[in-house]
Amino acid sequence: MSWKTIDDMDFKGKVALVRVDINVPVEAGRVTDATRIEKIVPTVKDIQEKGGKVVLLAHFGRPKGQVVPEMSLRVTLPALEAALGQKVAFAEDCIGVTAKKAVAAMEPGDVLLLENTRFHAGEEKNDPTMAASLAALGLVYVNDAFSAAHRAHASTEGIAHRMPSCAGRLMEAELKALNAALGDPERPVVAIVGGAKVSTKLDLLGNLVQKVDHLVIGGGMANTFLVAKGIEVGTSLAERDMAETAKEILAKAEGAGCAIVLPTDVVVAKEFKAGAESRTVAAGECGADEMILDAGPDTVDLIAEVFARCRTLIWNGPLGAFETPPFDAATTMAARKAAELTRGGRLVSVAGGGDTVAALNKAGVAEDFSYISTAGGAFLEWMEGKVLPGVAALED
Repeated sequence: MSWKTIDDMDFKGKVALVRVDINVPVEAGRVTDATRIEKIVPTVKDIQEKGGKVVLLAHFGRPKGQVVPEMSLRVTLPALEAALGQKVAFAEDCIGVTAKKAVAAMEPGDVLLLENTRFHAGEEKNDPTMAASLAALGLVYVNDAFSAAHRAHASTEGIAHRMPSCAGRLMEAELKALNAALGDPERPVVAIVGGAKVSTKLDLLGNLVQKVDHLVIGGGMANTFLVAKGIEVGTSLAERDMAETAKEILAKAEGAGCAIVLPTDVVVAKEFKAGAESRTVAAGECGADEMILDAGPDTVDLIAEVFARCRTLIWNGPLGAFETPPFDAATTMAARKAAELTRGGRLVSVAGGGDTVAALNKAGVAEDFSYISTAGGAFLEWMEGKVLPGVAALED
């Protein structure tokens, strides 16, 4: 790894500018899920133990460079103070005289939250003046926001070139987990990619067939691949205009020695609703008036066999319409198999993406996976093989 961590830095008596992601859900002026806030605690505590003063940089919502009072970070203060077990000061701006005065009043061990970085248009434009104004507030930069690392913004990328920089604990854990899954993994590697559309995951599929030994395709995407193989899918969600592209991906996989796993049996229904009457048929036997809503039990057995032969699993996207029972069965059964192998030390399992995290939570196995990324877009771009500006800046 070519980036520094908190262990490599001297914080004694210094102001540390810590980029965090505390873009949390809020209802009626209160934080309803403080998970992201709780995850920054180890980074803050470690900097404090090394004698540093912690200044938190963060965005909230999409104010588009305007001051939008309902997108003020002030709303997060009670949750921050509860998570850290201490008073957190607040500055009404993230740059300029207001921010400088608030920083100047700090003592070692203090925590200061600056107002929404996105209240300034220079943040999302990665404006050098904005980055310089932020950098002027401290002596060390710590990026602990992997989930914002795919954005080249002033507080995630520009600032890192202007001062000694390192990864925070959350960023460090994420990068180590991701490197173990795709950078330098234990082989064989299996990836599951689910979701509705092939068109939204072309870069992902193109990258993975060159990196993994087995690629399981689920969800509506699998229907498009079945169509590409000449299999009728009735009224199922499928991008028929992407059939040629799907064929190209299958050919690319074959050339790279990557085995593609598609459903061999499917769960079909005439309508898409909870508790709809359904039946399990071979993949080619979906009726003209039926739609495929989940993978069948034989497919799950096949996936379980692949898991058992592999050492590393990367998972992004469900195998079926998991939000609507009974079409959550394949995702749940496959997740439980992966969890069992992980618990037994036979599989390193890394999962990410909103739907995936929700599906694993629903299956009751999220705690058993080796690592779950809550980063969404950044996790997906990493899987696509793209350079993440916020990470690249730390490597300079």
